[in-house]
Amino acid sequence: MQADNSIGVGILGLGVIGGQVAHVLLQQSERISRQAGVPVVLQAAVDVDISKLEASRIPKQLRSTDPSKVLENPNVDILLELIGGVSPALEILTNALSNGKHVVTANKELMAKHGPQLINLADEKGLSLLYEASVGGGIPILGPLKKDLLANDFTSIRAIINGTTNYILTRMSREGLSFNTALGEAQRSGFAETDPSNDVEGFDAAYKLAILANLAFHTQVMANDVYREGVTRLAAQDFQYAEELGYAIKLLAIAQKEGEMLSLRVHPALVPQDQLLAKVDGVFNAIEIEGDLAGRILLHGQGAGPLPTSSAVVGNVVEIARGLIANESPARHNIPSLQQHVSPMEELITRYYARLTVADHAGVMAQISQVLGAHSISIASVIQKNSNPEAQTAEIVVTTHPAQESALQTAIHVIEKLDVVVEVGNLIRVEHWQ
Repeated sequence: MQADNSIGVGILGLGVIGGQVAHVLLQQSERISRQAGVPVVLQAAVDVDISKLEASRIPKQLRSTDPSKVLENPNVDILLELIGGVSPALEILTNALSNGKHVVTANKELMAKHGPQLINLADEKGLSLLYEASVGGGIPILGPLKKDLLANDFTSIRAIINGTTNYILTRMSREGLSFNTALGEAQRSGFAETDPSNDVEGFDAAYKLAILANLAFHTQVMANDVYREGVTRLAAQDFQYAEELGYAIKLLAIAQKEGEMLSLRVHPALVPQDQLLAKVDGVFNAIEIEGDLAGRILLHGQGAGPLPTSSAVVGNVVEIARGLIANESPARHNIPSLQQHVSPMEELITRYYARLTVADHAGVMAQISQVLGAHSISIASVIQKNSNPEAQTAEIVVTTHPAQESALQTAIHVIEKLDVVVEVGNLIRVEHWQ
């Protein structure tokens, strides 16, 4: 806190999010200061890209391309890291915390990969490190996990936490679009990056799931502990067949606890249509958590974009400012304390959906059934779909009863080699709620 009893804020990174946060701090300073109980003042804003500085509408005297204008500025009490990525963000946050500055970040990748060490440093220095905006944009989930829901023993998290892929899958489902067509539409609408791999390959969702699992299960989970599978293999007919079977297809981030074991996975899943998550469409996110006391809770809202994300970032600023004006020491962060082991994906037991192109003649299903039976996999249903008389092929959809992942994958490899099988078009896990 400054000598004039104000709280100084410095921003690093003036992209879409950083620019909006700066705009909120400047244009709504009176309301934010009133909510904080103390004047909250933007003291400096830094970006190495001069064009972003000029486009930000921030007063020229506050703008700089030099990070030291925030890191070494004695008038900055709270540093907002809105750069993204691991480097140089990790070095910047380590420097800031080591030099006595409170930190707010929206950096999911950084917190998923290096969160525990940064949290330990913040606690060691008696500082706040808040990162609500790193998961779910404007959806308040991390704060409740750290405070209001702390008494719960959580057993599961199921979440749709990537707006880009949810928009793409919604368009594929509603309009029968191919993946590439839906992706192109998302890019033209500004919902997908030029290089969309971070989203469509599941990296973004895996980072967020690691952060959620750390807080919910009080254990140390790193991003590479999460099994990850993207959405690029999905085809328009998968959505048609899923709907006929009573399901929607979503990219789910799933964490489940059984005893001392955690299952952590991000992949497309068939979601029963009567579940609320099946109805989350477009760029919206939803996070469902289940605890022994609170039961099942679902939070739904805009998971990305400048306005929802700035809501979370500025909310964290207000929280820190209130603590400083009250002369309160920051509450210790939820240091992971339990030893939970991540179960191998091969041990997962669930139901499966398989779409295959096969020769259109008698005896095909007998051969497929024999392979599945040899691996202790029971068939729940078989539907023959589109036939191609010219190629003498047909498309079939097979669903199974619960089976072990390792057995199913082995069986699929054998089935792919059968003379009567042209192609295994897709294999999707079916998520069920108890």
